This record gives sequence, structure tokens and C-alpha cells, in this order.
Amino acid sequence: MRALLKFSNGVDWLNTQIGKHVIWLILASTVISGLNAIVRKVFNVSSNAYLEVQWYLFAASFLIAAGYTLLQNEHVKIDVVSSRLSKRGQIWVDIIGFTLFLTPVCVALLYYGIPFFLRGLQSGEVSGNAGGLIRWPVYAMIPLGFTLLLLQGWSELIKRIAFLKGLIEDPTVKKVEKTAEEELAEAIRRLAETKTNAG
Repeated sequence: MRALLKFSNGVDWLNTQIGKHVIWLILASTVISGLNAIVRKVFNVSSNAYLEVQWYLFAASFLIAAGYTLLQNEHVKIDVVSSRLSKRGQIWVDIIGFTLFLTPVCVALLYYGIPFFLRGLQSGEVSGNAGGLIRWPVYAMIPLGFTLLLLQGWSELIKRIAFLKGLIEDPTVKKVEKTAEEELAEAIRRLAETKTNAG
């Protein structure tokens, strides 16, 4: 079980790093959208490429961050039933869900998604819109996103089994992390205390 928990920690770390950086894709999509609107209104010029790159970035952020969202326990759940169960009952619902639903769905999407991406890559498929972009980069997000989601699903499964065995704390309880502002305030406070003690 120790090796599985190590694997789980590695997957958690990977999706955490991705989750921290994927937000920049949303910012890029927003900036491109704003600039496209300004250029279109001021200069009466536009391109389908600008429109397509926005949805490429949005699709990438949505798919790549799916694993991170699962790690943060932010996926939509039907809590009407599980909220009435004991903690062990809730954990068993998660185990069944990860095993019988999440894993087969991700495997099926990878089974169809990888060839779909490879066909687009080999053919050099381009959007049918005038000035449109090549399609394979956005097709690549399907296998990448569902691989990350599948790995995170397995990580969550491992953690729930370990919890039932009494090896770790409840993995469904969110650990409150300090925000960047809180860390800065604490660093300033420590600096002030150091100067006060030195003086």
C-alpha cells in the first residue's frame, strides 16, 4: 500500500502543478477575446483564427484541469443520497464511482480519443473556416485531459482505500492552504518581529 500511496502523491503533485498553471490559459483566452473585439470595432478587421484560438485555449483549460478539479473535490456530485450516509458509506460510494464509472469512461474516451488525435495529426486537418487553425493541437487535449483525470481517479481510489484501512486521514476533507496574500502578510509579520527582537 505504501507504493500505491507514493504513486497517489505523485499524481496529486502533478495535477496540482497543472492546476496552478492552467489558469493562464483562461487569461490568455480572455485577453485574445478582448483584443479581437477592440481590433474588430476600431479597425474593422478580424480573423477566424482569433476566434478559434479562444476556444482552443478554453477547451485545453477545461480538459487539462479536470484532474485538478477532482483532486480538489470540486466535481459535481449528487449529495442528496451520499449526505445521508455515514463517512464510511460516502467513501464506499466514491470507491464504487471511481471503479465502475470514472475508470471505464476515461478508458473508453482514451480508446477513441487517441486514434482521433493521431488521425488529425497525420492528416494535418485544418478548420473549415477561412483563416482557421490546424485541429490536432486541440484534439491532443482529449487524451491528455482524460489521462490526467484517470490518473487522479486512481489516486483518489487509493486514498479512499487507505483511509478505510486507517492508514491516512480523511482524503475528502479539504486542507486549507494559505493564500499568497496570507503568506505575504505572515512573512511581513515575521520580518517585523525579527526587527523588534533585534532592536
